[in-house]
Amino acid sequence: MEKKTRANQSVKTMIPESTQPPTPTQAQSLAALVTGSDALMNALKAARTLKLDAWCIGAGAVRSLVWDTLHGTEYRLADGDVDVVYFDADAHPEQDAVLEARLRSLMPALSWEVTNQAHVHQWSAELLGQAIAPFACLEDGIATWPEFATCVGVYLNADDAIGIIAPHGLDDLFGLRVRHNPSSASLATYRARVRSKRFAERWPRLSISDI
Repeated sequence: MEKKTRANQSVKTMIPESTQPPTPTQAQSLAALVTGSDALMNALKAARTLKLDAWCIGAGAVRSLVWDTLHGTEYRLADGDVDVVYFDADAHPEQDAVLEARLRSLMPALSWEVTNQAHVHQWSAELLGQAIAPFACLEDGIATWPEFATCVGVYLNADDAIGIIAPHGLDDLFGLRVRHNPSSASLATYRARVRSKRFAERWPRLSISDI
């Protein structure tokens, strides 16, 4: 009963005005999958305790939930990184590590990774030698992730309503499509990710482009 009640709560979607938002059906479907996963809901509740203004759990944690469900396989959050991304232009660079430590103390079985999207341009230049413009908001950062289907995040409001951030919509995610997002990652990086993450092996119904 509790899961059904949560799944019927309102869905709040954050998305730039210039892009096509998820359809109501897609948003409700994603919210239902999230609320139906005790593991992901517990992770969202843990992340909410950080009291960040703009944040979400995104990338593989969300992508795998949808694709595992559509393939009829078991979803195991602990099998990969749990990416918490947020946006705080005033935060100290060391804050990511502090927040990761707090999450590990709450749920030590998960591989937490916390990244402030406001600082991505700095470590991209320092560590990767790539110059990119600073992001203006959380959605800007998520919009540059390597595959369109991966550019999705979910967060938990105070009333336990599921929020969705999907700068490129949810068509690729629910359509089992893997396409290169040229906004940031090179085609070579995209192809390497497809191989290293074993997309075709784990989810054989996927349609994978540009490989």
